[in-house]
Amino acid sequence: MRRLMIADDSAVICKVAKRILTGLDYLVIEASNSGEAMIMCDAQLPDVLLVDAGMTGALELISAVRQMEGGKDVRIHYLMIEKEFKQMMAGKRAGADEFLLKPFDRRSLTEAFAPYAVAA
Repeated sequence: MRRLMIADDSAVICKVAKRILTGLDYLVIEASNSGEAMIMCDAQLPDVLLVDAGMTGALELISAVRQMEGGKDVRIHYLMIEKEFKQMMAGKRAGADEFLLKPFDRRSLTEAFAPYAVAA
């Protein structure tokens, strides 16, 4: 089972994502802020990391994960409210692999994550 961490300060977003992604066979871990996410990543890196672009310290979290041993293998999705080029480029420079628009639904999460749910 692949580990997926959601770093988002919205309890509603975390709850919805966790319910859907757990159904896709991910072990879902939640972090309500970037500091909490860093502590959890230090303990054990997830296979997939979802980071809310609006969260304080989001870009620093992505950069820090990329610097960790094994951090280059983490699939990082930057969660955005709208497709804003400047914000997307900042996320890409920090190390994000993909972008996902919020609010998301079952279909968008299934399309994005179902193909990768099975551990390699």
